[in-house]
Parts: sequence; C-alpha cells; structure tokens
Amino acid sequence: MDSFPASSASETHSVIYRQYCGESDLPSIMELVQSELSEPYVIYTFRYFLHQWPHLSFLAYPSDPTTSVPIGVIVCKQSMHREATNRGYIAMLSVSKNWRKRGIASTLVKNSLDAMKEDGVEEIVLETEYDNSAALSLYESLGFIREKRLYRFYLNGKDAFRLVLSVPPAYSDDGSDTTGSSPDSVVSLSSRRNPYRAIRVSPYDYDEDEESSR
Repeated sequence: MDSFPASSASETHSVIYRQYCGESDLPSIMELVQSELSEPYVIYTFRYFLHQWPHLSFLAYPSDPTTSVPIGVIVCKQSMHREATNRGYIAMLSVSKNWRKRGIASTLVKNSLDAMKEDGVEEIVLETEYDNSAALSLYESLGFIREKRLYRFYLNGKDAFRLVLSVPPAYSDDGSDTTGSSPDSVVSLSSRRNPYRAIRVSPYDYDEDEESSR
C-alpha cells in the first residue's frame, strides 16, 4: 500500500487514513493515545516524534463526514542507529476500543512501514507489553520477530518484548539499489518532506537497545 501525502486520503472499510498534518492534530492524538495506552507521555514527547517525522505518522477517521475525531493513530521515527543502520521505530499505536478488529491497526502500521521504506529503512523496531497478545499477533503477522525480553520496561512494572523487522534493500531489474545508493553505502536521512523545524529534545532521543525501566 502506498503512503498518502498530507493533502490526500485513502478510504477502506468505511475508514479514512491520512498523514499527520500539523499541530492542529496534536490534541486529538494525545487524547486517543493517553486513553488507550498504559504508558504516560508529556506533550514534548509527542512533539519530538511529530515535528521531526510528520510523514511517518498516520491517523484513521470514520468516513462519516460529521465525525472529526480520530479513531486510530500511529506515531513513528526514523534515524541512523549507531551511525550504521537506518532504523525505523514505532513509538505509539492506538485504536479506539469500539473500532478494533476491523484491520485499522494493521493498515496504520502498513502505511508507516511503506513511508519508512521509501526513506531506505533497513530495520524497524518497537516494544510492546509481553502479555499483549493482540499486539504481538498483529506485528508478527507483518513479519516482526521477537528479539529480546526487556524486564520491568514500563513504568507499571511490566516486561516488554522488543520486536524487529528486517527490511531487505529494494533493487530494480538491473540490480541497482532503488534508493539511489549502493548496498554498502550508509543511507543519509533527509528532511525533504518535513515542513517543520526540528526541536531540541535530546532527553527523548534514547538508544532503544538500552533496557529501560520506564
């Protein structure tokens, strides 16, 4: 599935999907995430992801024109990991309880995966609670594998699994890398699709390989 620019949308199964558009989307995103996820986030955490990687985040809405509240959201980032690997990271995924089991979460993830692949991602990682069977089933159906168990990872004391999806380079018929670089080169991430100035938020730019007690 192709990723969608902020000015367009795709409708499937009475749900409309679009990219994050800007600060006006932030209140709705925060409300949805904080109501569905056990991990608390401050506004600066949301802005860290959304201001720097707006094209990697997507929202889902009912196709009913009278409804303007999102029913699903995914928030991601992408950066060079240890100066060697172009890594994507799924930070938040939330779907309203009344709209689950309709493929919304899967579609949101696929949209973000496609957007990251367009930027030459080599792997994508995330963490989820070790006993969240629905999330584990979703991600494993998309090809993610369990890399390690992180003990007492969340603030509520729960363990987490780190999941990883390896993304092979895409080559054209003549064997060239379609990202425009050779397989051995380091991919340089650009901000060509980012209309926002990056804000300094170093406290949140953590290394996901470190076992956290957050």
